[in-house]
Amino acid sequence: MAEAASSAGGTSLEGERGKRPPPEGEPAAPASGVLDKLFGKRLLQAGRYLVSHKAWMKTVPTENCDVLMTFPDTTDDHTLLWLLNHIRVGIPELIVQVRHHRHTRAYAFFVTATYESLLRGADELGLRKAVKAEFGGGTRGFSCEEDFIYENVESELRFFTSQERQSIIRFWLQNLRAKQGEALHNVRFLEDQPIIPELAARGIIQQVFPVHEQRILNRLMKSWVQAVCENQPLDDICDYFGVKIAMYFAWLGFYTSAMVYPAVFGSVLYTFTEADQTSRDVSCVVFALFNVIWSTLFLEEWKRRGAELAYKWGTLDSPGEAVEEPRPQFRGVRRISPITRAEEFYYPPWKRLLFQLLVSLPLCLACLLCVFLLMLGCFQLQELVLSVKGLPRLARFLPKVMLALIVSVSAEGYKKLAIWLNDMENYRLESAYEKHLIIKVVLFQFVNSYLSLFYIGFYLKDMERLKELLLVLSLSQSLERQLRAVLVPLAALRFRLLLLSLRGLLLAARAKVRAGGEPVGPRRGGQRGCAGGLVRRAEGACAKAIWGRPASRCRRLGAHTAECTGRARGGVETRWACPG
Repeated sequence: MAEAASSAGGTSLEGERGKRPPPEGEPAAPASGVLDKLFGKRLLQAGRYLVSHKAWMKTVPTENCDVLMTFPDTTDDHTLLWLLNHIRVGIPELIVQVRHHRHTRAYAFFVTATYESLLRGADELGLRKAVKAEFGGGTRGFSCEEDFIYENVESELRFFTSQERQSIIRFWLQNLRAKQGEALHNVRFLEDQPIIPELAARGIIQQVFPVHEQRILNRLMKSWVQAVCENQPLDDICDYFGVKIAMYFAWLGFYTSAMVYPAVFGSVLYTFTEADQTSRDVSCVVFALFNVIWSTLFLEEWKRRGAELAYKWGTLDSPGEAVEEPRPQFRGVRRISPITRAEEFYYPPWKRLLFQLLVSLPLCLACLLCVFLLMLGCFQLQELVLSVKGLPRLARFLPKVMLALIVSVSAEGYKKLAIWLNDMENYRLESAYEKHLIIKVVLFQFVNSYLSLFYIGFYLKDMERLKELLLVLSLSQSLERQLRAVLVPLAALRFRLLLLSLRGLLLAARAKVRAGGEPVGPRRGGQRGCAGGLVRRAEGACAKAIWGRPASRCRRLGAHTAECTGRARGGVETRWACPG
């Protein structure tokens, strides 16, 4: 959910409460004296108006917004007006509010729709909804003509989930199409070409994403994230994140539960295995046979479980798309299609094949060769370490740790290379693009992850060394995933908050220079600027204070100034996520 920082200035002033400047005649602290000489007292005084990161995170929810569309800060008025007019004319069901991000100085479209419009959109999309028991139960595609047969259709709050509302709005935005000869700056559209994906691919639209609902997130936090030894709330996950995400976590939970059986059987088998070689060989054969039977049963059970969930969530018999739209990034020469007789982009297949043979294939083979050479280098370093006597026991694991780091770094580098190669191959359809990208990435990941294990297990035939390497690789990859999932986002958030604080310092100093008086900062009890969004103030006449731009420019964007300021009574503040 887009959110707003509230009461930020009070927090920053609270930390200064009780602090008094030293009496005249007393020497200042050494560090303060140096800073005074370098920057002057004005900049230091403006520092107390910086808002701490905790204050930035104090938020209130934004109402009446389902999808957010952001633009770069260099976007001009003509682009905003052109797109806003096309959305109004092409999709009259949508309600679009134009707001300005105060600190990044970028504009955003806050998009939502009324309940009656969403009902018509559900009919167009063929959204499957639950049917009342007296009409047969189950699910079926929504129809406005028979809306009375669906459960909770009388309740605006309960009939559509947030994910369904956002899917309908996304469906409308993705199907906003251009007419013959339309153009925006240097972007020329084909007839019936989708506008939003093309502008997003060109960088004119920065992001289009759904906003969160904090109420539902808090509920999922308690029932899903913080719950221990409880079943996953798959229905709630499906309602909020969609069927694809819910199906992934359903498979993940099913796989984790199924792993209990080989773990228990393997532990029991290991306990009763004798120390002689014959007993070990028999145990390995028995465990291998068990794994074959277990994997077969696991796949069959998951097919049944997946079909059950697909039927429950209404995707079991959903028809596939008859015609797949071309990718917005697809480029080629303009021509008249010999089949549809419409203008389209055409890219000769021989060019793609030539690039695959002369560029993609040699680069992929070169990357695999580099991985193999680096692996041999780590093994040679391992032999050198083992030949040196007197080293601590942990030193023998350093080459293995180095190999694990090489595996992780090379995987990330090759993934970027594979995306670049796929982009250069210029596939027309998204399905073909994803297929070839998966082939490239999976091939390299397989060789990169398992080549060293196959080399030790089948060529060197050193089981002890294989156990050590497998342990190091498993622990290092698990640690790397945890660091990437937790520490990297946290560091990125802290860095953004630091940038916002520095911007607040610069704005305060600039405002003081312009005013020629005391530093301008937030006042207790008054309206305060927010770090991540637009401050909507109650003064309807002060459009410049709201938008951060002259009132005339905001009026050129439509009647949004009066609309937003009229709804802003009570000092509601809005924050949308900073781009990037």
